Amino acid sequence: MNINFNSDFLDIMYERGFIHQVTDKENLKKAIHKGCISGYIGFDCTAPSLHVGSLVQIMMLRWFQKTGNKPIVLMGGGTTKIGDPSGKDTARPLLSNEKIKENQNSLRTVFDKYLNFGNAENDAVMLDNSEWLEKLNYISFLRDFGSSFSINKLINLESVKIRLEREQNLSFLEFNYSLLQAFDYLKLNQDYSCKLQMGGSDQWGNIVTGVELVRKKTSESVYGLTSPLLTTSSGAKMGKTASGAVWLNSNQLSDWDFWQYWRNTEDLDVIKFIKLFTELPLDEINRLEKLKGAEINQAKIILANEVTKLCRSEEAANKISVSSENVFNRKETNETLPSINVADNQISLIDALKSLNFVQTNGEARRLIRGNGAKVNDYVITDENQILKIEDYEKKSIKISSGKKKHGLLKFS
Repeated sequence: MNINFNSDFLDIMYERGFIHQVTDKENLKKAIHKGCISGYIGFDCTAPSLHVGSLVQIMMLRWFQKTGNKPIVLMGGGTTKIGDPSGKDTARPLLSNEKIKENQNSLRTVFDKYLNFGNAENDAVMLDNSEWLEKLNYISFLRDFGSSFSINKLINLESVKIRLEREQNLSFLEFNYSLLQAFDYLKLNQDYSCKLQMGGSDQWGNIVTGVELVRKKTSESVYGLTSPLLTTSSGAKMGKTASGAVWLNSNQLSDWDFWQYWRNTEDLDVIKFIKLFTELPLDEINRLEKLKGAEINQAKIILANEVTKLCRSEEAANKISVSSENVFNRKETNETLPSINVADNQISLIDALKSLNFVQTNGEARRLIRGNGAKVNDYVITDENQILKIEDYEKKSIKISSGKKKHGLLKFS
């Protein structure tokens, strides 16, 4: 079914697969037609980097700005101290003020790549909800806002209901999260004329709670929009791999590993991911959708290049693309491969595989070697006790491979 919202932003959201649920579509469309509106997405500061599961929301903010609207990036300096129960079986560990601030500063580096910050009408702004949440007086908050929240509705929020049905502990601390997120929306509406809150589908209940609070306190209409829960075609959660999270910050994950994650996308996901995570025109995407068999690898390389350009840099994408081709064709190894330095001029193959994060344990390394999956300079090594020594090689670097897709360098000093 073809839906036309007659709105650049909403049309792009629909055509590229970003929309899961929208509150009051018709009036949201009218509000956007009147001119630049402000919209926000909140990001808690639980880690020094977001992972690729957050890229859908970041791209929503990017398209929001590119279609003439003002994005607000709300850092959860306050709500991080509470912990969002959405999608969690247990409470998050509580972080210190210093750690939250450190994480917040680190997160800013990614948003700078996707959004233009400044003082123009639709320039992005980054705010921290600790600025108002830290000042709340509990008694005053209950008196002024407590009657606006229904316990009946709160316990039926998906994040709350799942924990209760599973008889998993839900602390009163976490139970307050939805109230504080709703207060964020009210504050942003009052101070920044914010009309739209966006987020993942797990935030739908929290967003609707905020929409209702703004209506009750101001009689003003505001809106919510969520994106679908994103999983791979095999059912895996987006942003997670066997070796850990796929972080957006380069100091958490190398450019090479980031690029390779997208290059290794499952065939059935390539077009969906190109629509969501790149700005390639739909006509070009439709052309790529017709590729079959081994030709799909062309689309995977385009996906990896385009996402890496946005999130890391064009220089990184170009270098890695060439390096990957060289590795595939067994040409001279490019220095963009992930590498480790070997101080003692020798290292066991098992330790090399672990140091490059190709495996996590000795047992995994031994199984890889037994299965003929470990290579040194493109030669299969079958000896589990192999020691790599500098005197055995002409060059001071050795290429280590795990299977066909993971490659790294050992550099001897």
